[in-house]
Amino acid sequence: MSTPVHLTPTRRPAAVLASDRQRREGSRTGSPYRNPAEHALLGIQAGAGNRAATAAVQRARAGEQAGGQVSTPQNSTAPAGAQKKNYRDRIAGLLDRFKKNLDPIDTFIKGVQTPANAGFTQQAAAAANEGLKHSAAASGTSAASGNLLTEATGTVVSGMDAYKNMKDARKHETGAGHHTAGKKAKVKGTDAVIGAAGSGAYSAAIAKEVTKIQKAANAAVASEASGIASASVAALKSVRSVFRVGGAARKYRKVKELGDPHLVHAESLARLNESREHANWAAAEAFVALDAYWKQDGEGRLELIGEAVDAAWEAMGEARDAAETLQRAERDVETLNTVQGYAKKKQLTKIGKETVGGALGESTKAAAGVVTAVAAGTAGLASNPVGWGLAGAGAGLVLGVTLYKALRAATKRYEEVRRPEVWAPQGETPAEAASRSESLKHALKFWKKVSKGERQAMAREIYALAAGPHIPGSGGTTQEMRQSGMALLIALKAGPADHKLDEDAWVASLDDPAKTEAWIKEIAEQLASG
Repeated sequence: MSTPVHLTPTRRPAAVLASDRQRREGSRTGSPYRNPAEHALLGIQAGAGNRAATAAVQRARAGEQAGGQVSTPQNSTAPAGAQKKNYRDRIAGLLDRFKKNLDPIDTFIKGVQTPANAGFTQQAAAAANEGLKHSAAASGTSAASGNLLTEATGTVVSGMDAYKNMKDARKHETGAGHHTAGKKAKVKGTDAVIGAAGSGAYSAAIAKEVTKIQKAANAAVASEASGIASASVAALKSVRSVFRVGGAARKYRKVKELGDPHLVHAESLARLNESREHANWAAAEAFVALDAYWKQDGEGRLELIGEAVDAAWEAMGEARDAAETLQRAERDVETLNTVQGYAKKKQLTKIGKETVGGALGESTKAAAGVVTAVAAGTAGLASNPVGWGLAGAGAGLVLGVTLYKALRAATKRYEEVRRPEVWAPQGETPAEAASRSESLKHALKFWKKVSKGERQAMAREIYALAAGPHIPGSGGTTQEMRQSGMALLIALKAGPADHKLDEDAWVASLDDPAKTEAWIKEIAEQLASG
C-alpha cells in the first residue's frame, strides 16, 4: 500500500482576462474611419449599381463590427501558409481514409493469402509441378503488390502525421498539448521508418515472385534477398513491440504501487466521518438550547430565541456540509478505484496484444524470413516446409490480434451510437440513440475512431479528480483525493517532468479551464499507450 504523492499546489486564478478590442464604424458620409474593404466595395456599387454589391457592403460592415477580416477583391484568398496547411491536411485526410480502406484487404493478404501462397509454393517444389509453381508466384506477386500499396500509403500518412505533431509540439513548448503532440510525433516517425523498410521488403518480394514467373536464373538470389529483407523488417517490428511491452509493464507497476484507494483513504474518510458526527452533535445541542429558550420567561426572551435560532441554523448548515463532503469523498474513492482498475486493465491488454501480435508474431515471421533466405542460399528453395510453417504461424498470430482489435473497435463504435448516454460527458445532453441497423452500419465504418467511449469517459473522471477548484465539478474534491488524482497522472506519464513544467506550473495548468480539453486528450492518450 502506498500513500498519495503529496504535492504542494499553489492556487492561482485560472481565468486570465483578455483586453477587448473594439472598432468603431465610421459615419455614412465618407468617414476616414471606414475600412479599405468597404471603400472598394462601395466603388463596385457606384459603378455597377446592383444588389450584389449592396449585399457585399452589408457583409463588409457586419464583418467590421465583428472585428473579423473582410474578404476583398485584393484579399479574396487566405494567406499562402494557411492555404498550404489546409491542402496538406486535406491530402493527409484523404490518404488516411484510403489507407484505412486498404487495411482489411491487407489483413486478408497477410493472414491468409501469403501463407497459402507459401504452402502452394512448397507443395509445387516438392512435386516439381511447374504449373502450380507459376500460379503461386503470380498470386504472390499480386499479394506483395497489395502489401506494398498499403505500406507505402501508410508510410506517407505516418510521415505527414509526424511532421504535423512535431510542429504542434514546438508550438506548445510545454504542457499537456506539448507532451501529447511530441509523443505522437515520435510514434508516427517510427511508424514511417518501419513503413519505409517494409515497403522495401515488399518490393523485394515482388522481385522474387517475378523471377519465379519468368524462371530467371537469379531466382535463388532474389529469394535470398527477399527473405533477408522480410526478416529484418519483422525483427524491427518485434523489437518495437518488446519496448512497448516494457513501457506498458512499467506503467502498470506504477499504477499498482498507488495502492487500493479504499485502504489509502481509510484514515481521511474516518476523519471526515468524525467531523460529520461532531457537526451533528453540535446541531443537536443547538436545538436543545433553542428548546430551552422557548420555555423561558422574562425580559430579553425573544432576543435569546433569535440568537438560538441563528446558532441552530448555522449548526445545521455545518452538519449538512460535513455530510456532503463525506459523501463526495466516498464517491471519489469509488471513482479512483474504478479508474485505477481501468488503467491497469488497459496496460495488461496492451501487454497481451503486443506480446502475441508483435513480440511473438513478428519474431516468428522474422525466423521464417531467415529460413527462406538460408534455404534459397543452399538451393533448397521453398522445398523446406519449415519456412512455410513459421510464416503461417507468425501470420496467424498477427491476424488473430488484428481481428481482435477490429472486433473491439466495431463493438465500441456500435455502443457509441446505440447507447450514447452511457459514456456521455456529465452535464451534456446525450445524442438520440440510433436504431439497431444504423448502429450496425456505424460499427462497420472501420475508418472512424471512437470519440465518446469508455476511455474518454475515464479520462474525464481522472481529470476531475486531479483538477483544481476552478474547474467545474471539481470544487468539492478533498485535498487528499486531489493528491491521489495527481499521483495517478504521474504514474500515467503525464506528470510535471513529462510536460516540461515545474510542479507549481503543472498544478496551475490542471486548474486552468482553458486547458481542460488538452488535459482530457492527454490522459486518454496515456491510458492507451505504454
